Amino acid sequence: MMKNTALSHIHEALGAKMVPFAGYNMPVQYEGVTAEHINVRENVGVFDVSHMGEFIIRGEGAFELVQKVTSNDVSKLVNGKVQYTCLPNGKGGIVDDLLVYRMDEQTYFLVVNASNIDKDWDWISRHNTNGVEMVNISEDTSLLAVQGPKAAIALQALTEMNISDMKYYTFQKGIFAGKENVLISTTGYTGAGGFEIYFKNEDAEVIWNSIFEAGKECNITPVGLAARDTLRLEMGFCLYGNDIDDTTSPLEAGLGWITKLTNDFVDSDFLKSQKEAGINRRLVGFELIDRGVPRQGYDVVSEQGDKIGVVTSGTMAPSLKKAIGLAYVPEDMKAEGTEIYIAVRKKQLKAKVVSLPFYKG
Repeated sequence: MMKNTALSHIHEALGAKMVPFAGYNMPVQYEGVTAEHINVRENVGVFDVSHMGEFIIRGEGAFELVQKVTSNDVSKLVNGKVQYTCLPNGKGGIVDDLLVYRMDEQTYFLVVNASNIDKDWDWISRHNTNGVEMVNISEDTSLLAVQGPKAAIALQALTEMNISDMKYYTFQKGIFAGKENVLISTTGYTGAGGFEIYFKNEDAEVIWNSIFEAGKECNITPVGLAARDTLRLEMGFCLYGNDIDDTTSPLEAGLGWITKLTNDFVDSDFLKSQKEAGINRRLVGFELIDRGVPRQGYDVVSEQGDKIGVVTSGTMAPSLKKAIGLAYVPEDMKAEGTEIYIAVRKKQLKAKVVSLPFYKG
């Protein structure tokens, strides 16, 4: 049985094309991917991402548990700060990537990918040997991403919290659109700036309508999952299931910056030795020189046609008007400007490795 978010009926009324995603009925597009994408880069767009998972880990031992299962250094967090991190799987791969919010010294709020809610819950529970309190609030929580350069202008009128001066990766909790207990963070998956807003399902319709009313003059529009994907790919952000999974190490995926090897966590020994030994493959960004569009699963080949890697994400980038992608290639081919070839059907399309993000703003 496909689940709906608290706002599915609104997306349908707006004429969204709905698709099943991670067990939910989700809007993939409204007026069209390119228009939605460009509006987020130039103005402001709203994504219903209520399918994401949210866990609360609290009480005695909460810090130790989160520090043990995540790769980043949780001790660097202070109240009101957010951290991007991953759950290493004990075998050199990744269970999931996630956000950790520090509510207070003994309370952490974790936001995980929709497809991995049960998997992540089971994984963290397995490591919870000291009986730390864990609460899965995914089913009761709605999440809107309001993204774009005009997000703060659009939303500031809805709250007395000063959201216009918030630093990146911080959050506040308070009254928003007349509703209590709303968490608003300067996070997102678009590279366009903006906020992610968490609240109870029963407040969803009021908050959605208030945001669209407040953002009218900023040309606010609803945005589907397709443009969410093109926006994140232009930034070179990893998507779980494409660019990272249970077989990719965070070091191979370019996530060394969230992997703090001075700490002791699940897999830290393996990752330390992997770093010392040197890694064999690396996730890189590339753009096509020949015409075509790269897609997940296409082979990366040498000029001679030998398989040397695989494309993990690819698209025609609306802001750049170029075909771009992410791929794993051998370590000695990761340098910017290196020529590689993408096997598309029976053709080899020439491409070159480029630095991330693709979209420099």
